[in-house]
Amino acid sequence: MFSRVLIANRGEIALRVIRACKELGIETVAIFSEADRGSQYLELADQAFCVGSAKSMDSYLRIDRVIAAAELGKADAIHPGYGFLAENSHFNEVCRSCNFEFIGPSPEAMEKLGDKNTAREMAIAAGVPVVPGSDGLIESEEGAITAARKIGFPVLIKATAGGGGKGMRVANDESSLQAAVAQAQNEAKAAFGNPGVYLEKYIDRPRHVEVQIIADQHGNVVHLHERDCSVQRRHQKLIEESPSSRLPESTRKAMCDAAVRMVKQANYYNAATVEFIVDQQDNFYFIEVNARIQVEHPVTEMVTGIDLIKTQILVAANQKLPFKQSDIKPRGAAIECRINAEDPDRNFQPCPGKIQAMYLPGGFGVRVDSHAHTGYTVPPHYDSMIAKLIVHRETREDAIATMQRALSELRISGIKTTASFHKTVLAQQEFVQGTVDTKWVERVLLPRLQSK
Repeated sequence: MFSRVLIANRGEIALRVIRACKELGIETVAIFSEADRGSQYLELADQAFCVGSAKSMDSYLRIDRVIAAAELGKADAIHPGYGFLAENSHFNEVCRSCNFEFIGPSPEAMEKLGDKNTAREMAIAAGVPVVPGSDGLIESEEGAITAARKIGFPVLIKATAGGGGKGMRVANDESSLQAAVAQAQNEAKAAFGNPGVYLEKYIDRPRHVEVQIIADQHGNVVHLHERDCSVQRRHQKLIEESPSSRLPESTRKAMCDAAVRMVKQANYYNAATVEFIVDQQDNFYFIEVNARIQVEHPVTEMVTGIDLIKTQILVAANQKLPFKQSDIKPRGAAIECRINAEDPDRNFQPCPGKIQAMYLPGGFGVRVDSHAHTGYTVPPHYDSMIAKLIVHRETREDAIATMQRALSELRISGIKTTASFHKTVLAQQEFVQGTVDTKWVERVLLPRLQSK
């Protein structure tokens, strides 16, 4: 087992890893930027080092400074969390070349799965359903038109190195295809340094369902069932839940089995999430693999009783999984709401600033993962999420009621948050019935609210 782990991240996930390490008897090394200097969670780490100024490019994304902090702190492993360098295969390689164990997959598996086009080819080889699409990247206008005619309009242009909705465009016909491809390529190059795009058939009103995987270095791969992440805005997840409320059991089993095949095909170990879209006829199609822990991992932890962060660390230390597939028996329903420092009444405008008062909900079935507190200043430089509110009850109906109660108890003053918007979502008939899709917030809910 490791003696000391550096957390190459900040905020909520850094605190989450610190807690897991403490329970395993592992010392921790935290890093912080000037914008995060003085954050209370840093006091829970055994050591903390500043790695640069507020901009992430000058701090959390500086591989040399992260490695220097690990050397100064005498760490023997590095946990990347999510975001920043978590899916950077070069960082993964540098960690290992500097004799720090990277708490995640091998660089080779990460690089293969990080490229969506390569991952798609691997999915096909593993017999995992994929959305009909182009044969490789689009190299020319003629190639785009030929591929789109074969697939059938509308088509979705996707960046091969993309994420978070960047480098994505929809083309409804040939006249709009050229401009959409150029826009996606330019956005992808600016965001990821890679302009490569490919085409997929555009699936109307899909649900977004993903499967949590954990695999060790001894060939053991299990799934921890699925999460439904269909409540989104601009491709950003807002609410996640497990299990998916309207997924037929046969589809659920086939999807989970497909996710396991996908991970085995990549010779992958540690935590991963295999993401799918599900159409109106309950057909599922592979989207991508996230080669890291996900923001929404707590809902899986609540329904399975398995600590995913601890399991990540055990796997990285070359230990075998302490459970088999038959041991994983999900119980009840869990829901997570991401509490962001944003103003939903002003088109979700970011709302950084000082939290004057913060009172967290509690009670049976309620969990809060947050690094924020009264007096904390939310910096404008990073993701706006300041807390994750999670509930777990025996039924989905009870989970919705408990989440509504918990959201009502949550008090944050000094800044605007999305808590009130979540209450509105949970009260909608479509959410209660489980009929939302990935565009429902923008297509139905926001226009409904604006008309009132």
